[in-house]
Amino acid sequence: MLSTMQDAPLLISNMVRHGEWLYGDKKVFTVHADRVQEGTFFEISQRAEKLAKALAKLGVSDGDRVGTFMWNNQEHMEAYLAVPSMGAVLHTLNIRLFPEQLAFIINHADDKVIICDGSLIPLLAKVRDQLSNVQHIIVSGPGDRSLLGNTLDYEELLANEKPGITWPVFDERKAAAMCYTSGTTGDPKGAMNTHRNVVFATSVYKHWIGLDERDTILGLAPLFHVTGLIGHVTLAMLTGAPLSLFYRFDANEALRLAERHQATFTVSAITAFIALLNSDAMETRDLRSLTKVYTGGAPTPPGILSDWHARTGTRIQPMYGL
Repeated sequence: MLSTMQDAPLLISNMVRHGEWLYGDKKVFTVHADRVQEGTFFEISQRAEKLAKALAKLGVSDGDRVGTFMWNNQEHMEAYLAVPSMGAVLHTLNIRLFPEQLAFIINHADDKVIICDGSLIPLLAKVRDQLSNVQHIIVSGPGDRSLLGNTLDYEELLANEKPGITWPVFDERKAAAMCYTSGTTGDPKGAMNTHRNVVFATSVYKHWIGLDERDTILGLAPLFHVTGLIGHVTLAMLTGAPLSLFYRFDANEALRLAERHQATFTVSAITAFIALLNSDAMETRDLRSLTKVYTGGAPTPPGILSDWHARTGTRIQPMYGL
């Protein structure tokens, strides 16, 4: 006997719509060296729809892999929302890998399109002639595009599209995003998150930590690191919590932004918190709002835990790791 209750697959696109409709006026801030970029959840959702349409016109279809070679910024968030929602697979490329590892994972994943930040063009250019299956490279932001040969402009692609899309419905066990190890034991090895994985994990974060629209998320972890999905993009859309991102991580800027925006939640590897503790600005910033601070990936040294508590009045909660 089947239930008569409403039934729908757990898809990332549902969280996109949730954030767009319920929290459309909430904002994402991207701190650049010379400016702070702002975009509302509604605007970002609309741009994600246009990106999905543009990718479809480039031939990206069900199950195709789209790589991102980008810093933490609004455009990266738009790809996070658009690519899996359209049925393709997001492949976040680690910008700190050696060239031979980068080429290996792009070819192994069979990336069809890569969205590259303009400032990272020289890094991607080192392996461009080794990428036999990449059909298009989309560049976001200024940079010497001649190093990559023929490229497409991110903003021009979006400008040619109109918002409005019916996101496809498919099995929630479908792959949504993939990432690779750094190859410490042989070649890098890939793993994939399903839509179901992401929705469940985001929901667990929301309810276990107790996040809602009164919170503010400080995005310390790189979006290219283990896809950065949980605690950042999808969590913001699900809870309505504003999100602060750093184009390039800077400890002093992170502390300034945490104080200015009264950030309440952040999660990252312990190296980020070591950088914050070593920052010159650590002694002058009021971080008492950061009451939900979590680490993962490796055990947190007891000295770091006690030092953080002594200097901020809040506590770091080790969450997971080997």
